[in-house]
Amino acid sequence: MENNQLAQRVRAFRKLKGYTQLELAKELGVSVAVLGSLERGTRKNDPKLLQHIAVTLGISYEELMSVKEE
Repeated sequence: MENNQLAQRVRAFRKLKGYTQLELAKELGVSVAVLGSLERGTRKNDPKLLQHIAVTLGISYEELMSVKEE
């Protein structure tokens, strides 16, 4: 998956679940800068962090990583 697509999905799921960047960053144990750069697509994808994001948001890793056909 391209970084920009993943960035949009992380941001969308975060907002859907009602988290601010600060709240989710605290839950994940990372800085807001790390989460922000991931949501902008400027950070290299870290599978462990992405798995942690999925678990924290209550979704599967596959759901986070899936690309929907339009």
